[in-house]
Amino acid sequence: MVSARRLTCTFMLAALFTPLFAAAPVAAQSWPTRSVKFILTLGPGSGADIGARLLADRLTKKWDQPIMIENRPGGDGILAINAFVSAQDDHILLFAPSSSFIGHSYRYNNLPYKPDDLAPIARVSNTVIGISVPMDLPVKTLRDVVKLASTKRGELNWAA
Repeated sequence: MVSARRLTCTFMLAALFTPLFAAAPVAAQSWPTRSVKFILTLGPGSGADIGARLLADRLTKKWDQPIMIENRPGGDGILAINAFVSAQDDHILLFAPSSSFIGHSYRYNNLPYKPDDLAPIARVSNTVIGISVPMDLPVKTLRDVVKLASTKRGELNWAA
């Protein structure tokens, strides 16, 4: 049965792997009793998608239940979150970067869900962000990049 605070699987893998795959004896498993679905806020091929599929493969073996991945990108994650919250199913988990929902109440006045309906249950990965520039760009540090960008407003491109 779904509790008042919905289960949320946040996009963060490290803390989840250790307890799930430890060799310690466990009590009889009562959940999951059927297939599980991860709803993702990002599209196929994203870091979250790759992480979810790797985790789903391991959990499928551990839980002896299939795990399906459903990508629902768009709307700053709100589309996926709304699908998750409205599902009212304890075998559907939200697999999302915490940034997909932590800032929503500060950024949006009218959300289609209540932020209190989300309760993170596991950190399943760490995200490392790297910044690189072409070799011919005259910078050596991030400070240099910021300084150059401020003097060349609208002339530099970037991608995330």
